[in-house]
Parts: sequence; C-alpha cells; structure tokens
Amino acid sequence: MSHNSFGHLFRVTTWGESHGPSIGCVVDGCPPGISLTEAEIQVELDRRRPGQSRFTTQRQEPDQVRILSGVFEDDKTGGPVTTGTSISLLIENVDQRSKDYSDIRERYRPGHADYTYDAKYGVRDYRGGGRSSARETAMRVAAGAIARKILKGVTVRGALVRIGEHEIDRNRWSWDEVGNNPFFCPDAVMAERWADYLDGIRKAGSSVGAVVEVIAEGVPVGLGEPIYGKLDADIAAAMMSINAVKGVEIGNGFEAGSIRGEDNADEMRMGNDGKPLFLSNHAGGVLGGISTGQPVVARFAVKPTSSMLTSMRSVTRSGDDVDVMTKGRHDPCVGIRAVPVGEAMLAIVLADHYLRNRGQTGADALA
Repeated sequence: MSHNSFGHLFRVTTWGESHGPSIGCVVDGCPPGISLTEAEIQVELDRRRPGQSRFTTQRQEPDQVRILSGVFEDDKTGGPVTTGTSISLLIENVDQRSKDYSDIRERYRPGHADYTYDAKYGVRDYRGGGRSSARETAMRVAAGAIARKILKGVTVRGALVRIGEHEIDRNRWSWDEVGNNPFFCPDAVMAERWADYLDGIRKAGSSVGAVVEVIAEGVPVGLGEPIYGKLDADIAAAMMSINAVKGVEIGNGFEAGSIRGEDNADEMRMGNDGKPLFLSNHAGGVLGGISTGQPVVARFAVKPTSSMLTSMRSVTRSGDDVDVMTKGRHDPCVGIRAVPVGEAMLAIVLADHYLRNRGQTGADALA
C-alpha cells in the first residue's frame, strides 16, 4: 500500500492498524532547535481520545505517546529540542476487542471500505477496519502538535457547527464554550440540544453526520503556490483524507454558487498600518491559492458512522446476499472527534506551506 505520507517539506507518514499492537508516525522536515516534549503532544491527543463521554466510542485507549527519535537535550536550556532529523512517534493499542468483528470476517459492511480494500488488495483486516479505521487519525493529531510548534503566532482552532439537522446559532459563538461540552460546540444552548438529540440516536442504534469548522488566525500573507500548489487545494486534500469526510469548503464555499459577485468579493481599504484591510472574508483567507493574511476558514462534512446496530443489506466475499449488523463500540457521531483531527491537518498544511515559502523566497513570514 502506497500513499501513507502527506506534505512536502513538512512530511507526515503514518503506519499501523486499528487492532494491531501499535500505531505510529514519522515526521520529516521539522526544523531543529524547537522545544518539544511528549507532554505537549499528549495535550492534543487527550482532546481526541475515545471513551470520554457517552457520545463517543467506549473503547478505552489512553493514547499515551512516546517520542522515539528526533529530539535531544539542548546544551543551553537542558530541555528537549528537535534535532532536524526524523521524529518518530509511537502509541500502543491496549483495548482491542477483535472478537467483536468475527461475524463480519466474510461480510462487507455497507458504507465501509471493506469491499474496496478487498477488491484492490485481495486481503483485508476486518478487525475494526484495519488501516481504514479512524484509529489512524491519532497519529495525525500527534503530528499536528509538532506542526503547531513551527507556526509561531498562528492559532488553529476548530468547532462542531452542525449535527444532523441541528445547526449552531453563530450569534452565540464562544470559543470559551468549546471546551465546556463534549461536542466541541461553541454554542452552549445548542450543546444541550445536541445531548438530547444524540441520546435518541444512540439508543436507536443509529448514527448521524456532522459539519466541522476549522479556523487558523495569524496566518501571514503569501503562503501557497499558484496553480498546482494552492493553499486551499492542499487544505481540501488534507480534510478529504480524514475518515468519513465527504465534502470540504473554504470560506463561502458552496454558498458562493448561489450569490452575486458583489456579495462574494472581499472589498478592501488601506489600514492604519499602510497595508490593505479586507472588509470581509468570504474567500476564507485564500485568493488565487495564496493566503491573504485573513483567517483561513475551512469546513468539512462528516458522514454518519457506518457501523450501526441497525441491520443492513449486503453481500459476502463469496457472493451471497446477507444482512449485516455491526457489533462493537462505535461513535454515534464520528464528527465529534473529528474536530481535533481537522485542526491537526490544517496545522500540518500551514506548517508545510510556511517552510516551502521560506525556502522559495528566503523570507520568514512568521518572524
């Protein structure tokens, strides 16, 4: 299997399966001399960790990360810093229950990658989806923690803005509220409604989709390349690579297809600092594939979790019709834990483009 790596100068390669002994990643291209500890990475991993509420899978994984390479004690401070070599990270899997998946060994689960993996490779790891499991995204979050260390002055934050047919009221948006509920929801009122709504979904053995919004503030002007290296194109690719994501938009996104030009273009005036000041941000912080200095805004839609207690029609590997009901521990809304994953992928893209811009122009845009 190829294509397990993402990025150019800041490059992340992940490995491992859902029910294997461990998962891990290798981060190449991180500049030397950056302070980095396991505790700093763990903070981000704990936000994604399963089993923290009744609204996510009850698989109990501590997701304790270990740094295996690429960090050494600094002569001046005595603290650990990056050496400029490959950073290898490891997380051990400790709560696999592979027997939960024995019933689907010869069956394809609707909505999963079971059939496509089997058709392409002639073999599939049926235990929790193997490589196609969202378990892999823990390593993206770990790599994203390193990317954040490179992006000095840039803040990357995400929030869940929609679950099923229930969308937040943006007039009640509060970043402080995101950490006060199990949904990463910026709207306290909607968070309470979601709790009741998801309880019903969960008890019915069903699932529901969601929309995540990720915003990066402090992004300098000039990141991204014209044509085939566009910043927004790489952001879209990063978000689409996340498990269960079926749609991505930047700024106005699909709304731009239904409004007039004067309502979509971001007008400008000269600011007090002698630089152009944008009067709106419909473009989501990217024009012509290059960052404008405005906040970079991306949203992605996550499909309903395909693993459900509801019986679904399918077929077996031998070609027989069969009904499938997935056992095991699953998220009634996988979009909840996708928030820190989306943050990580945006941070990885920005770190990569920051290093690419510095290498091409010689300028440190974050200095």
